[in-house]
Amino acid sequence: PVLDPSATPAPAVPRQLPPVPGHFINRRHELVELDRLTGASQHGPVIAVISGPAGVGKTTLARRWLLGRAESFPDGQLYADLRGHFADGPARPGELLAELLRSFGHRHIPAELNEQAALWRSVTADAKRIALLLDNALSAAQVRPLLPGSAAALTVVTSRNRMTGLGLEGAVFLPLDVLGTRDAVELLSRRVGADRVRREPEAALAMARACAGLPLAVCVAGARAAARPRQPLAVLARALSTAGEGPLDALRVGGDSAVRAALHESYRLLEPRLAVAYRRLSLLPVPVFTPPVAAAVCGVGPAAVDRLLDELVEAHLLEDLGPDPDTALARYRFHDLLRAHARELAAEEESAEDLDRAVRRVVDFHLSAATAAEALLTPSHRTLRRDYATEPIPPPFHDAPGALRWLDAERAHLMAVLRTAAERQWHAAVWQLADALWPVCLRLRPYDLWIEAHETGLAAARLDGDRDGISRMLTSGGTGLRNVGRYDEAASWFRQALDAAREDIARLVPHEGRVPKELTAARRAEAQALHGLGQTHRLAGRLDEARAYFHQALTRREEIGYRRGAALTRLSLGDTALAAGRPDEAVPHLVRARADLLAEDDPYDAARALAFLGRAHALRDGTLHTTADGRLRQALAEFERAGSVHWQGRVLEMLGEGAEERGDLERARDFYEQSLARYRPVSEQDRRRLSQRLRHLP
Repeated sequence: PVLDPSATPAPAVPRQLPPVPGHFINRRHELVELDRLTGASQHGPVIAVISGPAGVGKTTLARRWLLGRAESFPDGQLYADLRGHFADGPARPGELLAELLRSFGHRHIPAELNEQAALWRSVTADAKRIALLLDNALSAAQVRPLLPGSAAALTVVTSRNRMTGLGLEGAVFLPLDVLGTRDAVELLSRRVGADRVRREPEAALAMARACAGLPLAVCVAGARAAARPRQPLAVLARALSTAGEGPLDALRVGGDSAVRAALHESYRLLEPRLAVAYRRLSLLPVPVFTPPVAAAVCGVGPAAVDRLLDELVEAHLLEDLGPDPDTALARYRFHDLLRAHARELAAEEESAEDLDRAVRRVVDFHLSAATAAEALLTPSHRTLRRDYATEPIPPPFHDAPGALRWLDAERAHLMAVLRTAAERQWHAAVWQLADALWPVCLRLRPYDLWIEAHETGLAAARLDGDRDGISRMLTSGGTGLRNVGRYDEAASWFRQALDAAREDIARLVPHEGRVPKELTAARRAEAQALHGLGQTHRLAGRLDEARAYFHQALTRREEIGYRRGAALTRLSLGDTALAAGRPDEAVPHLVRARADLLAEDDPYDAARALAFLGRAHALRDGTLHTTADGRLRQALAEFERAGSVHWQGRVLEMLGEGAEERGDLERARDFYEQSLARYRPVSEQDRRRLSQRLRHLP
């Protein structure tokens, strides 16, 4: 029977908007105005820009309005924080596009920004009724690559700037003003209790005025008052009116003295352990963080960090975003004003050495956790040293599936940590973290991250003077370059790795009896570089060169007894022979590769060998189609167990090719359509190619 394309489940409809805080006040006029402005645009996509000063409630208003219209967007509501005023710089468009694409089930993201943007427009072009909230934008240029391609889409942009440049895209604009005094008092009463406000109406009014109608300032001041129910509001009102006369007065946060005053007064009364946590959490190079990351930067255990986070949320100094949908870890973030305030305090009150140690703990946690994931997911790759300046805390997962979920959820944060380590010139940590990201590269194929991590890692390994690290960066990075079609660059990286390995061999051979492990490692590195050159030439269509390099690699791998590596090279020789139209030459390579990979407990690559073997039988003898299809179906089942969607698509395409060659066009079409369903979320290049093939099928 024809296989069911529903075997690959469709991704869940994304519902990413955080909930509206319970203290949302009024804004009825603004909600009506948003309805009016967007309702006037009946043709084409709608873009609404909500602008206003920091702390005025732009994000809360946008969330309230969009969540109230959820039924109008059955294809999803998406959220992206553009981090326009983040201390470490705004979010990179490529990272944002990758997250948006993954929201619709696309796992393999192109390396180039223009390809990512084109794929995003393609994914959203099919009249998708989606709402997209682009929060904290810095400029129109930052927003444009993220705009959906659907005429039925609604995009809401929040920014401190007016974003008039988006008028070219037909945007409508809503400047958001501060709360009126009555609404500010009402918001305060929700935080401290209506009875308390009724007992001290003048003090409550003075507090609201001191907060200048900014909801963020009112909430911070209200949280501080709520934590001291017996303290008169008049005391806090006086403190707010005089805050800003102390040593931090020059460090006004975003120019909003009302917010700064509320923050200063709230911070002044924090317990010392909370004040330390508030300062150190602001050092994190990531916009959203989980309890293990918070524990690392604060230097405390899991139970203590949970209490700290809860109390900072209660003080309205952190926002609780709820659990991550994949890892179930709790997530928190700062408002950008609060992060800036906390960083200023950290610079004022802590030594540079203490701040460095805190950031290094964060780097070491991510390196340790990624390394633990590497050991679970790609144990044969886990061979290089790791250097920790601090004692890392345990990773937040216990098995391979949990490790992959964590890597997937944290990939952008891992890259941000790698960049931080590079900026601080912690060279060993940089290349070691790039090395530990190999399961992300291999399983998830984020090519932009793959290439940047290894380019940065290569520079760091050279500065660190670590020859093993340099070799690994060259071969792993060369693989990424090869996979995105940058064949000449990839070949250059592999040749550098080959030259370095041969230099090591020449240096070590005279001392062979004393350094057997080092010499074996150098010969293994030589074989890896030769294999990489073979793969590069194979993908570039230079089959004779590929075959020559693969034969050299096979000889080296057999000489050192590296059976799994030799099996992988035999698999590649079989694939190259198939590409050259020589199935008889391919079969013995593939049969041996399959047997050896099974013996090495490598079911994924053994399934690849079986798939190529099935295709070889189909090409070898047209009467063997039953045998060929049987092996391809078995390979498909193995890839389904392994969760490899891309290879499921490849095997289904091979089944379609066999049916087309036999003249069974209806069956071929069925297989191609099933293959297309697998390719769609993971490979835009394969999707386009197979779509064209289907269009030309008679």
